Order: sequence, then structure tokens, then C-alpha cells
Amino acid sequence: MWRLPHALCVHAAKTSKLPGPWSRPAAFMSTLLINQPQYAWLKELGLREENEGVYNGSWGDIPAPKRGEIVRQIGDALREKIQVLGSLVSLEMGKILVEGVGEVQEYVDICDYAVGLSRMIGGPILPSERPGHALIEQWNPVGLVGIITAFSFPVAVYGWNNAIAMICGNVCFWKGAPTTSLISVAVTKIIAKVLEDKLPGAIYSLTCGGADIGTAMAKDERVNLLSFTGSTQVGKQVTLMVQERFGRSLLELGGNNAIIAFEDADLSLVVPSALFTAVGTAGQRCTTARRLFVHESIHDEVVNRLKKAYAQIRVGNPWDPNVLYGPLHTKQAVSMFLGAVEEAKKEGGTVVYGGKVMDRPGNYVEPTIVTGLAHDASTAHTETFAPILYVFKFKNEEEVFAWNSEVKQGLSSSIFTKDLNCGIVNVNIPTSGAEIGGAFGGEKHTGGGRESGSDAWKQYMRRSTCTINYSKDFPLAQGIKFQ
Repeated sequence: MWRLPHALCVHAAKTSKLPGPWSRPAAFMSTLLINQPQYAWLKELGLREENEGVYNGSWGDIPAPKRGEIVRQIGDALREKIQVLGSLVSLEMGKILVEGVGEVQEYVDICDYAVGLSRMIGGPILPSERPGHALIEQWNPVGLVGIITAFSFPVAVYGWNNAIAMICGNVCFWKGAPTTSLISVAVTKIIAKVLEDKLPGAIYSLTCGGADIGTAMAKDERVNLLSFTGSTQVGKQVTLMVQERFGRSLLELGGNNAIIAFEDADLSLVVPSALFTAVGTAGQRCTTARRLFVHESIHDEVVNRLKKAYAQIRVGNPWDPNVLYGPLHTKQAVSMFLGAVEEAKKEGGTVVYGGKVMDRPGNYVEPTIVTGLAHDASTAHTETFAPILYVFKFKNEEEVFAWNSEVKQGLSSSIFTKDLNCGIVNVNIPTSGAEIGGAFGGEKHTGGGRESGSDAWKQYMRRSTCTINYSKDFPLAQGIKFQ
């Protein structure tokens, strides 16, 4: 993240007896972010020096369209706070302001989508082989949905899960990333204002914490579905813990996404697309393009154009509307960036642009282009959450499709041409920027989960096949006689 003088003091355990602000030394209170004039706008989100818990609520037997109306109100409440909440996303996560606001807009959009979906979810009536019988597919809520989100999209990913889970009749228990806890608290307060005085029980709850909390959620049999967004390494541990108790999990894990540019590709589309998807959010999206396969006939021209485009990237304070590129989220991310650059050099790669830490306050690194690596170099097969783009030459369609799919992840791919084993395929557009109307997710080590649109709602429900006998007879299936 960029320069964040001091964290706001956050407490999110509802039952804890927390000390009030009066118990804190005056000198300590003055250092809190919320008490500094330039950050006074945080109070517009309902944040205080001490945030003593979250709202408790319950759906009961409320019909799905009525649940959709509540989600609509949540979307409207988020819409009213979109600029100030987007500013907090930019402040705490570090992405540029327009991306922070755009992320809140994703939550608003999925709320709008969920409202319509609340009147359409359901199963078909199926023909029965027995006279006087009907088969009805009934979809029911799974119950408690645990949602663990990552720092990279601290609002949108929760929204994808929450809005759909709520209209399906579930209750939600959210653990955001420890490094973006202010965002989690602020979103919770906005939702709580909609729910309070209308609904009783535990519809929506928040906890703030680290891996110990996530482990407890994964092991707890009361969590009927656990949605986890994060690294493949941690995702493996989560799914094993959930599977051990025969629970259900929804995984959105790593991505090692590729763009393929054929010889007839329109370079006026290829270059800006590669620039946006490799450099946007400082390379900290699961859909970030990390590999660029370019036909050998246009390879050098594409690399030269990219170098010129990279040189024009406006770097600076994420709140500056003219800035396109902000910092990495943590010091650890900077170390991982440097390690990946050095490893690429050892494996024969050449850094043709960037590769260094910037001499400025904050976790800024140079957006980086590496050429000359073998397509199967271990560095290129490892997802590094940083703005490093590996560029490869290819000769023909067969080999490039094989190279594209040889990595363990399978999230997003893009093809540029005029005339794949992954969950999202893009033609003449970059690997980032999925719309909420389609199911989002990937294959292989990306986890196989699907969130957001299409029929992703089915993951938040359990299916019952109901057989109704409206005749006066008792026929058995398969013609069996039991007399």
C-alpha cells in the first residue's frame, strides 16, 4: 500500500468488552488515521476510533423476491457511498482511485443483477415414468456461507458472493484480508444500516483476523459452504480441511494468464490490452496477464511498442486522477517481485524494461518486461503477484496453444487475431475486466469455483428432487413389483 501513517484501531468481536476511546492516552488517539484532518472523510463511512462489532440478522422464511428487495437497498446504500468507499479502497489496498471506485461499482452491479435473479431461481418440473407422478427440482439455501476474501479485491469479491448468497436465502460470515480490515468494517456498517430495525438474527456477520480465523472457519461444521479467494497454496489447505468434514468449498485461486497474438493481430489492440492487463492494479489481479505469446514475425515490433508504452505510464499517488500506476500492497510483495526478477535472469531471461524498486516513498516497483525465457521456465510457470510480463516467441498455432495450457493454473486467456483450457476465454480483449453477468472462475489449480453471474447461484444452494404422487395408485420405478 502507499503511505498509510497509522492504522485505525479496529475491533470486530461482538461479544468483547472493549475499552472506550476515553481509556486511550490522548497522544495515542491523535495518531489514529481518523483523527487526522486529511482523513476526516472516513467518518462518512461510519468508522470511529473504536469499532466494536457487527450487525447480527436472520432471513427466516422471507420469500426470495423480498430478499432481493433487501439486496437492492444494499446496492443503493453502496451507490450513495461509492466515491468515499472507493477512496478507502485506494487508501488501504493501494490501487488507483478509478479502480477503487470501479470495484465498489462491481458490488453495486451484482446487487442489481441479484435483484432480478431473486425472481428466477428455481428448478424445473421433470417428467416421471410413473403415471400420476411429477418430479420437481427444489433448490434450498445451504445455510451459513463463510466468505474469505483477499486484499486485491476487498469489496468486489465479497459482493459477488454476498449478493448471490443472500437472495438464495443464506446467511453470510465474512473474513476479509487482515491488511484491508478498514474496508471490511466500512462495508459492514453500510450493510448494517440497511438491515437494522428490519430483520432479526444473524444474516450478516464480520470477523477480522488472520490465518487462525480462516482455519477455524474451514474446520467448523456449522459453515455449510466456504468460499475462499487467495493463493493456490493456501487454497489447497483450505479445501482439505473442508473436505475432511465433508463440507462444500468454492475456490478462486491463482491465475497465470496468457495473451496470444497471432501474426495477423491488430497491434493497436494488442499493445494497450497487454499494457492494461499486465500493469493495471500493479499486477495484483488474479486475471493479470503474466505471459505474452507473440508470433515470431511481429515479436520485436510488439516488444518495442510495449517498451514505449511502459515509459509513458504515469506513476504516483493513487488518489491523483492522472495516475495510472500505484504501489504494491506490502513490503513482502516488493521482495517477491525482486526475487522473481532475479530468478528470471538466472534462467536466461533479459529484462528489457524495469526490474527495479523505485526511489520514492511506498512500495513502488518498476513495471517490468522480460524476454528470452524458455516457455517452460519455472519462473514463468510461477504466479508472482507483481507487474512482471514474460514475452515469448512462437512459430505456429499448435505449439502456442500447448504452451498456453501447460501451466497448472487455468483462469483466463486472450487471443488476438482477425481471421483452451481455461475458465475465461477472451478474443481481441485483455485477460482482465470480466463482467458480472458471466460466471467468474477457472480450471485446474485455479480451483474450479464459479462466482458472480450465469448459474453460479447454484453453488450457494442445495438441490432436492421431490416426487409427488397425485394418483390413487402406488407404482414403483423401473417397473418393479413388490406384492
